[in-house]
Amino acid sequence: MLLGPWLVAAAAAAVAAGAGAGCPVLCTCRGQAVDCSGQRLFSVPPELPLDTGNLSLAHNRIASIPPGYLACYGQLRALDLRNNSLAALPAGLFLGARRLAHLDLSYNNFSSVAADMFLEASGLLRLDLSHNPGLRRVHPQAFRGLAQLRELDLSYGGLSAISLDALEGLPGLVGLRLGGNPWVCGCAMEPFLKWLRGRIQRCSSDSQLAECRAPPEVAGAPLLSLTEESFQACHLTLTLDDYLFIAFVGFVVSIASVATNFLLGITANCCHRWSKASEDEDV
Repeated sequence: MLLGPWLVAAAAAAVAAGAGAGCPVLCTCRGQAVDCSGQRLFSVPPELPLDTGNLSLAHNRIASIPPGYLACYGQLRALDLRNNSLAALPAGLFLGARRLAHLDLSYNNFSSVAADMFLEASGLLRLDLSHNPGLRRVHPQAFRGLAQLRELDLSYGGLSAISLDALEGLPGLVGLRLGGNPWVCGCAMEPFLKWLRGRIQRCSSDSQLAECRAPPEVAGAPLLSLTEESFQACHLTLTLDDYLFIAFVGFVVSIASVATNFLLGITANCCHRWSKASEDEDV
């Protein structure tokens, strides 16, 4: 009978040990959810409960995250880092966070998305990189390993182009947002637009909000309003006959220019002689 209370105490101690650290200062914890949003934090909490499943660090002033910060939190499924001052993520951040499914990095200071940035987060279903106004480059291997990704938000950044390689490796993608970027719809954009048109039937997109910023002749046009005919000039090729004709025209123009200058010179000389002869007769 005396063993009963001891067993209960031992079980409670085991549970406490499994949970790890208590709720961080300035945060609120409910079940597996840890909410540290809007606390003007300059750094992430040093420790979290080991069973944390949902972590919100939104609306703070966090500029960096220590390497390996998420290594101990294998239960983490959602991470909200929106509206901070992040410009990069440390390599290997998502090692150990194999169950992470939702990642929000919107409203930060990212200027690029590096190669293999999310490689260890192979379980991601939704990734939000919107409203990073300085985001101008996405590496072709930026999303490698995210075969399960279903929703990707790249809207309202500074992207003028994106490599098709970055998106072709996302077989599960069904939602893509691109609006609010200064897209340059030149010849290099054609493969991407062709891919986008092929996916639009099964891919939820804000394609009507995604507009060309340049060149001037298509400025303001929705991306998907551009057809294959819009890029006909990109496929014009010159044959040997075309080059010979251009060379011949150039030669003729050069000869004509020389002849014109010669005739102008003779005319000027004649006018000069005539004027001088008139002056002699007057004398």
